[in-house]
Amino acid sequence: MYDIMQFVQPDVHTICMGLAASMGSFVLVGGEITKRSRFHSRAVCNAQKMHVRVMIHQPASPFYEAQTGEFVLEAEELLKLRETLTRVYVQRTGNPLWVVSEDMERDVFMSATEAQAHGIVDLVAVENTGDFT
Repeated sequence: MYDIMQFVQPDVHTICMGLAASMGSFVLVGGEITKRSRFHSRAVCNAQKMHVRVMIHQPASPFYEAQTGEFVLEAEELLKLRETLTRVYVQRTGNPLWVVSEDMERDVFMSATEAQAHGIVDLVAVENTGDFT
């Protein structure tokens, strides 16, 4: 999906409502820069901040089910995938490689404004008001 978003001529606007986790955050960051939005409700933000999140992390796999040979092949593929994801996050967010690599070591949850500061979204809007920041 990310590759198609980069290939098509029209600008792809991405909008996140609620939670964009894992590959969802990757699709979100893949939108046209300056056209990646994050919506949240003031009521939800004030009551339960954990429901308005963007989460990034490194790729994972259930290694415990694989044969030794498959384990090695899958580990190599995961390392390649991690390098690709990291490179894209660096390119799309403007963050240095060391910041993205460190963030991907574990699950990193961000609020809408933290995701904006991190370069994953460009605009933060509050539902039903049309206000962008």
